[in-house]
Amino acid sequence: MATIPEAFALAHQHHQAGRLQAAEELYRRILAVAPQQPDAWHRLGVIAHQVGKHELAIEYIGKAIGIHGTHADFFINMGHAHQAMQRTTEAAGCYRRAVELAPDSAEAHYRLGNAMMAQRALQQAASCFRRAVQLNPSYAEAHNNLGTVLKNLGQLDEAVACFRRVAQLRPNDLEPHYNLGGALRDQGMLDEAVACCRRAVEIKPDDAEAHSNLGNALADQGKLDEAVACHRRALALNPNLGEIHKGLGLALLLAGDWLRGWPEYEWRWRTKDLLPRGFPQPLWNGEPLAGKTILLHAEQGLGDTMQFIRYAALLKEEGATVIVECQRPLLPLLQGCPGVDQLVGQGDGLPAFAVHAPLLSVPGIRQTSPESVPARIPYLFARPDLLELWREKLRKFEGFKIGINWHGRPENLRGRFRSIPLRCFAPLAQIPAVRLISLQKGAGCEQLAAVRNLFPITELPGELDQQSGPFMDTAAVMKNLDLVITSDTAAAHLAGALGVPVWVALPFAPDWRWLLDRSDSPWYPTMRLFRQTSVGDWAGVFAQIEKALDAQFHPQL
Repeated sequence: MATIPEAFALAHQHHQAGRLQAAEELYRRILAVAPQQPDAWHRLGVIAHQVGKHELAIEYIGKAIGIHGTHADFFINMGHAHQAMQRTTEAAGCYRRAVELAPDSAEAHYRLGNAMMAQRALQQAASCFRRAVQLNPSYAEAHNNLGTVLKNLGQLDEAVACFRRVAQLRPNDLEPHYNLGGALRDQGMLDEAVACCRRAVEIKPDDAEAHSNLGNALADQGKLDEAVACHRRALALNPNLGEIHKGLGLALLLAGDWLRGWPEYEWRWRTKDLLPRGFPQPLWNGEPLAGKTILLHAEQGLGDTMQFIRYAALLKEEGATVIVECQRPLLPLLQGCPGVDQLVGQGDGLPAFAVHAPLLSVPGIRQTSPESVPARIPYLFARPDLLELWREKLRKFEGFKIGINWHGRPENLRGRFRSIPLRCFAPLAQIPAVRLISLQKGAGCEQLAAVRNLFPITELPGELDQQSGPFMDTAAVMKNLDLVITSDTAAAHLAGALGVPVWVALPFAPDWRWLLDRSDSPWYPTMRLFRQTSVGDWAGVFAQIEKALDAQFHPQL
């Protein structure tokens, strides 16, 4: 045998060339002569990891660490083996030790960041990736993962900057353009987002997800024919990817082509966003329900449940016994909803049933089109005692009473485009006889302090909905108002389902249910829609609303 250094050099050549069996044989021969050689044990462990023998890799690298426990690379590769086995805690421990041994190693910080990201410790992951790119400003993978973490944290400006840096470092790679396009889309920078997505398609025209991502960006621009074509091209490349079918479904639904859109939207259950319920009972497929019990279960937001609970009445008319499982906050509001035989809160035990359906699947099963939406309003009701209570409380306020709601859930990243700065309501407060009454709760209420000296808003008591249950006081207040003006939140669905006049201010890229280029909604007869004509143009929306209010007060003009 050659000398140990010569054997190591030859083994390394084999390893680098992918001749793993030859490399392994040489490392074993080295260990037969020098069993305390840590690098040979380490390299055997790396090879075992590469061929999927992760437990063996941990054993071999553990021997190397036992001999020489201050080598950062040993801990990094031990971490790789643990991470391959989904042992994120053990992997993080290895990477953390590597950082302690080599604090100036960008690789060690990057790997620890990956482990933190896998554990959803996003702030810690961001710190690790920041340190990695400080140590190595050209570390494209660290910039990319920092961008991903920042995007998930809602720090979109910084995320975009990270993805731009990756695109500079790797201009001919698909991933940075794909990621940059997605982040720009989340920022509302739609033209640049589309350009990035087109570049991704140019780089790799056979990548299905790149075509679908372009389709999503084009849908945000309202270019639905192009969006549908992109999704169909993506499906030709990969017909089994749920995200692509869902994107196609949303584009078709937004375009009003609901009969083609519903089947595609059903693929949402094959995406990472939703987990299908594991009921032993079959999914309802539209067969007659007379004499059967069906479970309808909520699947998404509170507003979705308020919107689609209307189908319970139709199924009841067909002879079904209807059980509805809903979010616990909605239990008081949905009591007495037509067609519902029994309400169950999510997490509670379920009674016996024969078939089930997710609430947002029912319109597709029923073949609902924009022309056939069941819109018998109202189907939600304020409690009579609360209705009278708030009638008395609001009687003292003079003028045309408008309830306003401007802010949605802060955790909804794309939903931030739906939220309206409260200051945008200022022109409405200047209209003689108009009184603005806040219906906002939670996030968004902090804006009230900033506008108190600018224009008047009546704030209702802080105990709104606290004693009666979520939405209960709000429903009674809405029924005693002349008009509700709201962003696209659950408040819009509540007002529409109660049958009160409601005007909804919509962002440039609206949710599919509001369709395009309509000022009315087939879902809610008392609703009127006001749309942005460019991204972020709330001033233009409120100019439309101000004009509509003026026309209501002065119809002859």
